[in-house]
Amino acid sequence: MPNWTMPPRDPVEIDVLVFDRFSNLCLANAVEPLRAANTFAGRAAYRWRLLTRDGAPVESSSGLRLMPEAPALPRACDYLFVLASYGAETQDAPATRRTLRAMAAKARVVAGLDTGPWLMAAAGLLDGRRATVHWDALDGFAERFPGIEALRERVVTDGNRLTCAGAMSAYEMAAGLVRAHLGEAAALEIDGLFMAGEARAAPGPGQGLTGRALALMRAHLETPLAVEEIARRLGCQRRTLDRRFVAETGAPAGRVYRHLRLSAARQMAETGRLPVSEIALRTGYESPAALARAFRARYGESIRALRQG
Repeated sequence: MPNWTMPPRDPVEIDVLVFDRFSNLCLANAVEPLRAANTFAGRAAYRWRLLTRDGAPVESSSGLRLMPEAPALPRACDYLFVLASYGAETQDAPATRRTLRAMAAKARVVAGLDTGPWLMAAAGLLDGRRATVHWDALDGFAERFPGIEALRERVVTDGNRLTCAGAMSAYEMAAGLVRAHLGEAAALEIDGLFMAGEARAAPGPGQGLTGRALALMRAHLETPLAVEEIARRLGCQRRTLDRRFVAETGAPAGRVYRHLRLSAARQMAETGRLPVSEIALRTGYESPAALARAFRARYGESIRALRQG
């Protein structure tokens, strides 16, 4: 488990400090996976507040006006997300540095998104650490902060500091947080909801064994493959595949495959009015009764109850 995580607890408290000209996409990618995790978990596993330094509204780079919940006052929290995009250099001011230092002192983990790491670095929160920033700003970042090891990577963790390079990596960071706190199953559900796995769906030699197996599973939800067949297509033994899955996801391949199918069934139940018989057909269950039993065992309620809720 990465050293920036902590034992699961409800709710995980997150303060999101947003600066003017922020990226809508980056903010959504950081928060929506947490909202989805709450839905799948059936409880408030995460709770977040949107803040600005002085409590005044800010505008995104596309002109969307954001009304914060409160000014950025220090309080004990699990995560502090620092979100800046365009103009981070001009937003670096003594008041900003004081705010960031005070808030960081109360947060268990501080994460910089997009060009947020620039403001963290200016406040001395990344001294002697490894970090990334939006790649357009990376060269300038390396020159401005020579005491920081600037890396051209999507997400960098160093102790209780996280940095990510932009909107897509913000999603990876948030999904990784969910994976560490709620488990691989929850992260797989979120990937399925946002179709994040589709970007990785084509099995190829550049992927790891688990990634290629997951791609085959997602491509064969309606007509499931035997795990032995997946292993054969990937050129390995089933026990090798299971060992790799247990090491990387905490569960053997067959259990993860069933979870992917049930996750797809839940999405169909929540977002459409397909009959249970059709959902069963599309997720590889031999009958509606078989799906109903597996669904209740996994989620603790029936598809009808889920729809009525």
